[in-house]
Amino acid sequence: MNKTKKIILICAISLVAVIALVIFLFFFSLRAVGDSEEVVDFVVISGEGKEEIVDNLKDAGLVRSKYATLIYIVLSGNTNIQAGNYAFNRGMSTQDIVASLASGDIIDSKRASARITFKEGIRLEEYMRLLAENTNLEYEEIIEEVNSDEFLESLINDYWFLTDEVLNDDLYYGLEGYLYPETYDFYVDTTLDEAVRRILNHTDEVLSSVREEIDASGYSVHEILTMASIVEKEAINVEDRASVAQVIYTRLDMGMNLGMDVTTYYGVRKDLTDVLTTVDLNDENPYNTRVATFIGLPVGPICNPAITSIDAVLNPSDTNYVYFFADVITGNVYFTDNYDEFLEFRRIYG
Repeated sequence: MNKTKKIILICAISLVAVIALVIFLFFFSLRAVGDSEEVVDFVVISGEGKEEIVDNLKDAGLVRSKYATLIYIVLSGNTNIQAGNYAFNRGMSTQDIVASLASGDIIDSKRASARITFKEGIRLEEYMRLLAENTNLEYEEIIEEVNSDEFLESLINDYWFLTDEVLNDDLYYGLEGYLYPETYDFYVDTTLDEAVRRILNHTDEVLSSVREEIDASGYSVHEILTMASIVEKEAINVEDRASVAQVIYTRLDMGMNLGMDVTTYYGVRKDLTDVLTTVDLNDENPYNTRVATFIGLPVGPICNPAITSIDAVLNPSDTNYVYFFADVITGNVYFTDNYDEFLEFRRIYG
């Protein structure tokens, strides 16, 4: 290798090394300043420019680098920072802080707050009960308000995934299935509208991440969530959920009733720990797919499913099962395309 080529190679390697170092330093500069969860009040005044806001963040010890933060704001597209009072901590990354500033996730630390975890697969009634137990809201009032047409219509106007389908009079609760299970912070003196919108804002983020797949599925959001809610209650692990989704699609294509007990439990308003009677199994409500003449999906979701169940419905397994039996004790699900084998599963594990 001649001297010129060697110099070019050295320069190229040096340039790559410098670029790599710059990238490393940039992302390092976006890391959290520390790990403290102590609340730091931060105010954005209307009319303040981005540079002034970032200067204030640096002065408050919330970001490592002024210039890295400014560059990230531009690169991320989060340039429309909202004025208001925020509650940050030094354990938050620059990305999280910028996202909060752009979304206007304003938290007044002077108002008492409550953190509530809504588990996957629980019903809207449980959401309302937990809200009532942890805030100043009254259960009997909000369980009625959350299902009023006036309240639902106000939400339909603001969220793309809510349509007139949630106004169906046959639904027990119009928002069942739409309240994404997660941990949320609420003001103790919150209104129902504030609380529900806080949850729906997160639902929006989750569903928007799979919106193209939903649009391409040929099913409405309501139908996808209905199927996902059944999957959520029937199976625990990802593989089984994808197979349950496949069975649902197969039975719909065959014009065969779904025949799934979890829909019966919801239809007769029982918990899975309760015993289903013959009367329950034959109850002709708009959810009970165990009724032989019930063909198609329930009128709506039977719980609030997690993204793994939604993904399963959007990406069912490549199998040909028609039947399955879910062992409620072990959580195992046994699949087959043979009815006699299904009966054997039920005999052994039922």
